[in-house]
Amino acid sequence: MEQKTFDPDGVGVANGAYFGLPFEPDDAELVLVSVPWDVTVSYGAGTVYAPDAIIEASTQLDFHDPLAPGAWRRGIATADVDYSLQELSQRLRTDAARVIEHLENGGTLNDDYVVRKIRRVNEGCTTMNANVEAQAAHWLDAGKRVGLIGGDHSTPYGLIRALGARHAAFGILHVDAHRDLREAYEGFEFSHASIMYNVLRDVPQVTRLVQVGVRDFSEQEAALAEISERIVSFEDFALAEAAFCGETWDAQCCRIVETLPEEVYVSFDIDGLSFENCPHTGTPVSGGLGFNQAVWLLRTLMRSGRRIIGFDLVEVCPAPEDRLDAITGARMLWKLCGATLSRGAHDSADDSR
Repeated sequence: MEQKTFDPDGVGVANGAYFGLPFEPDDAELVLVSVPWDVTVSYGAGTVYAPDAIIEASTQLDFHDPLAPGAWRRGIATADVDYSLQELSQRLRTDAARVIEHLENGGTLNDDYVVRKIRRVNEGCTTMNANVEAQAAHWLDAGKRVGLIGGDHSTPYGLIRALGARHAAFGILHVDAHRDLREAYEGFEFSHASIMYNVLRDVPQVTRLVQVGVRDFSEQEAALAEISERIVSFEDFALAEAAFCGETWDAQCCRIVETLPEEVYVSFDIDGLSFENCPHTGTPVSGGLGFNQAVWLLRTLMRSGRRIIGFDLVEVCPAPEDRLDAITGARMLWKLCGATLSRGAHDSADDSR
């Protein structure tokens, strides 16, 4: 579909692009890269199917966004999905599942039964990371901003590395139920539970990691967060406690954003939301942000004048019998796109929808 024939007030178009938008990557300001991958998930699988499910759900979304009016007109394009990643993920998932079962039954990482399986998984994850980094580098070098849709939370590592090669310093706003600071969790170096550990280890340009809504983590992760000068924590219960004592969510959002540098990458794990918004996500945790609380946090970030240099949306797990997860994912993706493209409080772009 050509842009000149696209009707933003018409019926959603199932053209294989997020939101049914007509933009090609060469003509868009923001390019969305899909990574269908969930090899190392340790509880519920299924996020490998998230990109397709979110694309389908996104065509039912209306375009007017009062927080970023008309921002979509600057162009949101969908890069071709590399389904070889999905095929590789599905092959490696069998090995990873056997490793996890072995460990849960009292086995160790050194047992001959799992050593070769772990090596295959780690090699496959390295291949995925290189693929994502190459895709991201291509679009970044073309002057685009890049958003990533997973898959599990291991998937944005390559994008963050690509940004690190092109920015002197930036922060990460990390919304999640989990800290993801485990080293090689379950023997998998690039586990979904190790993404932020790996980023801090390998991307020194990330000067600040601001974790919001975290509420389920190990003592080792808590200790690392406590001693690291690069990590700032806004734990879920601490946010609730502040609210119980009278601090508004707006004031809390201002406190959060004030800890971030001028350039910000947003890493949004859907399980950072309360689980009525995402009941089938792989590892749901009681508590969490409401949908509008998360949107208000993005609004505060936008209005602060900080620049979003990229983002990811991960851990959406679609279910055949329930579309809620994909619907929530599509709408959070829309908010992330709008925040990335918006000129913040001074955005005056026209919006006819």
